[in-house]
Amino acid sequence: MEDKLIRATAKNDNIRIIAASTTRLVNEAVKIHKCRPTAAAAFGRMLTAGCLMGAMLKSQSDSLTLRISGGGKAKGVLVTSYSDGHVKGYIGNPTADLPPNGKGKLDVGGIIGTNGNLTVTRDLGLKEPYSSQVPIQTGEIGDDLAYYFTVSEQTPSAVALGVLVNVDLSIKSAGGFILQMMPGADNSLSDLLTSRLQEISPISTMIDVKKNIYEVLNDIFGDIDLKILDELSPSYKCDCSRERVEKALMSIGFEDLKKIYTEGKSEELRCNFCNKSYVFTHDQIGRILKSAKKDL
Repeated sequence: MEDKLIRATAKNDNIRIIAASTTRLVNEAVKIHKCRPTAAAAFGRMLTAGCLMGAMLKSQSDSLTLRISGGGKAKGVLVTSYSDGHVKGYIGNPTADLPPNGKGKLDVGGIIGTNGNLTVTRDLGLKEPYSSQVPIQTGEIGDDLAYYFTVSEQTPSAVALGVLVNVDLSIKSAGGFILQMMPGADNSLSDLLTSRLQEISPISTMIDVKKNIYEVLNDIFGDIDLKILDELSPSYKCDCSRERVEKALMSIGFEDLKKIYTEGKSEELRCNFCNKSYVFTHDQIGRILKSAKKDL
């Protein structure tokens, strides 16, 4: 089933809904990064969160970067997302793994840790990107995002993120949602929403059973005026290029690059997001130095 991201409302437009199935996207990402089960669950939740929050951006040129680093074995996770639904990201330690937690679930909170922050950075095309951060609450990511929305954006939100990992390390299901009360909504509606969310299965289980994010939303909101506004096709996509990597090579400094050239070495750089390798030969480094010298 193709991944889908849905923007919708419910209860006379008083509940804002952004929901997505991201099984294929997460499956591709964890294969690229060769993630172990717990790392795959953490990485998949962050990628799904990135998709959902990216869909909140207003301009096609805007981007959002989500970073969580809590001192755990994962060594931090970073995801960059865009308004069209595509994301890229990396996890510091893709082999991070732990035994199941007390509930028998993959211990995402354990490998993320709670000694650190969740940081959200929006690049809106201004002089400087805008960043805000909150202390990590549980490391489970969904709870931490809900806390972020409440504290940093003064928007109480329900956030659900889930990933089921098969024994062969492929992704069985992945997805999530962000639900927000619109300004002026009746307080009783919040109670109704809380009651609904207490009754449903984990989002990853619902996607695994339904195979369709539309059916998941209809199960939760179908009887309270669910309105689908639009949809996107989220994907994992890296936009690296040789030109960008060359700029990264130049950023090490003229003298350091000159040393590499003098020693007759080639240089290999690997993209953090897609693991693609870029090799610069001795002669190519020489041409880069010649060009850089003109600009000095």
